[in-house]
Amino acid sequence: MTVTIKRVSAKSARPRAAVTISPSRRSAPAPEIQLFDFAMVFQAAPMDRLETIKRGVRAGEVIKLAALMDTSQDRLMKRLGLPRATVVRKTKAHQNLSTEQGERVVGLSKLVGQVQTIVNESGNPEGFDAAHWTGEWLERPNPALGGRPPAELMDTVAGQELVGSLLAKMQSGAYA
Repeated sequence: MTVTIKRVSAKSARPRAAVTISPSRRSAPAPEIQLFDFAMVFQAAPMDRLETIKRGVRAGEVIKLAALMDTSQDRLMKRLGLPRATVVRKTKAHQNLSTEQGERVVGLSKLVGQVQTIVNESGNPEGFDAAHWTGEWLERPNPALGGRPPAELMDTVAGQELVGSLLAKMQSGAYA
């Protein structure tokens, strides 16, 4: 980035500084993240996920995600703290969720991608369905969470981060 400072004076005004900022290189647009390419969502740079959230997440993606996770739409919406009427209305109108709601959907997709990545790196990915496994695992009480199922934490970004941390510990064997 180049910054140029010039002294500018007008006839009756006192001298003032003018600042011109010109980028020395242009940043490439954020790549389009496919919400259901779970490993891609997990491995994406945080700024790319943020751009995806800001561009908007279609309400209909919640319906597709529920099917991939083999859970009911109502259960998934409840776990993500999404009002059912809003999701249904916005799905019919082909509208986006609010930024906050979209962030939770992307966060859940990221968790599924984390599971897929763990299995790819540490297990046998052949025939493994990360979305289905994650859907079931989220509903089971977990001793590391005081007996609460991880699904109860999916309605906040902080809760999703906690669950992601738990998954990472499982990979290392801390909660095997």
